[in-house]
Amino acid sequence: MITGNAMVCGLIGNPVGHSLSPLMHNQIASAMGQDYIYVPCAVEPDDVEKAVRGAFALGFAGLNVTVPYKNRVIPYLAEIDESASRIGAVNTLVRQADGYKGYNTDAEGLFRAMKEHGLEIGGRDCLILGAGGTARTAAYLLVREGARSITILNRSLDHAEALAAQAREQAGAGKIPVAVRALPLERWEELPGESYLAVQTTNVGMYPRTGAAVIEAEGFYRRLSMAADVIYTPARTRFMELAEQAGCRVMGGLDMLIYQGIAAYELWNPRVKVAEEVISRIRRMMEERLHG
Repeated sequence: MITGNAMVCGLIGNPVGHSLSPLMHNQIASAMGQDYIYVPCAVEPDDVEKAVRGAFALGFAGLNVTVPYKNRVIPYLAEIDESASRIGAVNTLVRQADGYKGYNTDAEGLFRAMKEHGLEIGGRDCLILGAGGTARTAAYLLVREGARSITILNRSLDHAEALAAQAREQAGAGKIPVAVRALPLERWEELPGESYLAVQTTNVGMYPRTGAAVIEAEGFYRRLSMAADVIYTPARTRFMELAEQAGCRVMGGLDMLIYQGIAAYELWNPRVKVAEEVISRIRRMMEERLHG
């Protein structure tokens, strides 16, 4: 039951009507017996600063931030977590005495999802398909978890090179020996060796264009042993189908979505640990909502 003492959190972005975060967070709170409400807030581009400062003035305990504001909120924060700073984006704001502190739980969500599905990073040759915001998160995670090499494949080589340079800088700062390079998508055949772990971070194959994959060639998938797609609509993407047909262990994006949300919830409620049975219940509920 929600009372006048309820903890209030929310989501800012544009659009937000499609988001599953309110459903997920409110269900977690209900399962945990917490006096808590999570609300979606559509924010116009010129109103980002007003939204952050207004939420703080209204007493919001925290906010999630979705596209296109994961970078734009940063100037209005009191502090930013080191991992969020390295990624260059925040998706979770946590209330402090003087303002919000920014975190990025996407990397933790991806890590927990990959671990759940047995996709091990350490010592592996890895591929990232795409060079946008989620690709930056994936690159940070792969460096952090000790990938042997990272190749970024993207239609725009300039964007791939920029991300590769950022990943090299992170590896150097952490004194982590990892080779990072960039290639245009169409030159995937230049990849040496096989048994890659691939992380697909583009929106190719997302609903309603579900029949496409960023790379269609069967030969590409024969070079993989494990494949993760960040897309969760549909549950089984064309990328995943092709990887599975080639004998790969695969993972879809729903668990990443769930685990990044749980990481945010636990940041707002540091004395709370979301139980595994609650996570399983949330997963079933979201699968039913997404796929009937």
